[in-house]
Amino acid sequence: MRNEEKHALRRELRRARTQMGHQGRLAAGQTVNRLLKRYIKKGRKIGVYWPMGSELRLDGFVRAAQKRGAKLYLPYIEPRSRRMWFTPYPADGVKQERKRGRAKLHVPQFLGRKIRVHGLSILLVPIVGMDREGYRLGQAGGYYDATLAAMKYRLQAKTIGVGFDCQLVDRLPHEAHDVPLDGFVSERGALAFQRFRRPVRRRTS
Repeated sequence: MRNEEKHALRRELRRARTQMGHQGRLAAGQTVNRLLKRYIKKGRKIGVYWPMGSELRLDGFVRAAQKRGAKLYLPYIEPRSRRMWFTPYPADGVKQERKRGRAKLHVPQFLGRKIRVHGLSILLVPIVGMDREGYRLGQAGGYYDATLAAMKYRLQAKTIGVGFDCQLVDRLPHEAHDVPLDGFVSERGALAFQRFRRPVRRRTS
């Protein structure tokens, strides 16, 4: 029953994201990219993602981070493993090594020195849904779940969910082993999640 509930929620939240329209997602995305710039610091290792479908794009953030000297990394998925590595964000013109995923929603993979998630300072996490306790609903691949779970007893990167306000709900179904994120940034502002407390919304300016 839990899987059916998650499947229905994914369908509903993806529909809400699609109904924003291209221009609506573009405008909201520009606001989110601006809000994310607070996390940029020279030399800081930041994990980003390659957007799939109508996921929020990080173009503006990536350009600003590269300009300011931050070190960006993308997920790297090895065959027969759900725990992700991260490799350096490619320079313009670098050819991808291979693709993973379905033909229409492939994720390019790039060569480079691989690090684990605990080697990052910040990890920006794509979402299908997000709740007010910090739990996320993903694409159902399980890659981020396995990666975050492996970080549980080690030095932890700050984990920030990234998406649109229409993807935020009061509560999502989750399992005992699920690891909540530290925050969520949408076009309405930033939420910081504190265990056993209500989320704190920060100003958008």
